[in-house]
Amino acid sequence: MALTFRQVRHFIATAETGKVSAAAATLNVTQSAITASIKLLEADLGKKLFDRHSNGVTLTFDGQLFLQRARAIEACVADAVRSPHRWGRQVDGTVDVAVSYTVAGYFMPSLLSRFWRAFPSITVRLHENERDAIEFGLVNGRVDVAVMLVSNLHDRGAIRSRLLLRSPRRMWAPAGHPLLQKERVRLADLAAEPYLMLTVDEAERSAMRYWRPTPHVPNVIFRTMSMEAVRSMVAAGMGITILSDMVYRPWSLEGHRIDLKALDDDIHTMDVGLAWKSDADLSPAAQAFCEFVAMAYPAAEPVHFE
Repeated sequence: MALTFRQVRHFIATAETGKVSAAAATLNVTQSAITASIKLLEADLGKKLFDRHSNGVTLTFDGQLFLQRARAIEACVADAVRSPHRWGRQVDGTVDVAVSYTVAGYFMPSLLSRFWRAFPSITVRLHENERDAIEFGLVNGRVDVAVMLVSNLHDRGAIRSRLLLRSPRRMWAPAGHPLLQKERVRLADLAAEPYLMLTVDEAERSAMRYWRPTPHVPNVIFRTMSMEAVRSMVAAGMGITILSDMVYRPWSLEGHRIDLKALDDDIHTMDVGLAWKSDADLSPAAQAFCEFVAMAYPAAEPVHFE
């Protein structure tokens, strides 16, 4: 097979937006180009990467596996292009990075491992905290930058942010659930179902942003800060939930299957981004970290951190 970087970018954009049309708009190409690219990729791999629905696409199990590798390919290409130009000298020092719980567990590990290989003389000190504490730390100089859920950012005057990743939110249900067989599913269909509410990282506040405009409320049977508790309970058939693709895994710890279903309602994405104090004078180490992270997720407009 002759895998191209163009195919990788088209696949990642489609996986992250959940729609071919949105991926095409993000990359400024035609929808037919995205469709043809993905069909050729699936043919070359001999794997079905997406399930097609009337309102978008969802990753298959093979698609989830390939997404991890595709992101690594994209990051390596970005590193290769960037390294000889912007930083022609050794950069050292320490950068204090605040992270939210979800970001720490599902976003940072692979990113940090690549950063440490590129900048072995820079020490990254991670500080996990809640959103309000992270904002306080940025404004008061206790941390240099943050990688957090910027969709919940409050102090947008004192803090700048740069979007890195939009992760679609979809319904999680146990394999074989009747709602998975419906062609179109709305929040109204979920209202009578037992609902498992994740509360960590203001997840309940985010959930109510898309429930509140409707006449329906979720039938919450359990609230928890544990992602694995929600995952296991959904897989065991105790209820359904709506969470982002970034934290999705197709299997529970017990080995039970969890399937996804896109909703017809306007469900906002979970947005991960880089944040820093508006008037901060970032050190060379902090600048290197910010630019590396921004290059690893190049979908948004470039931002200068000096």
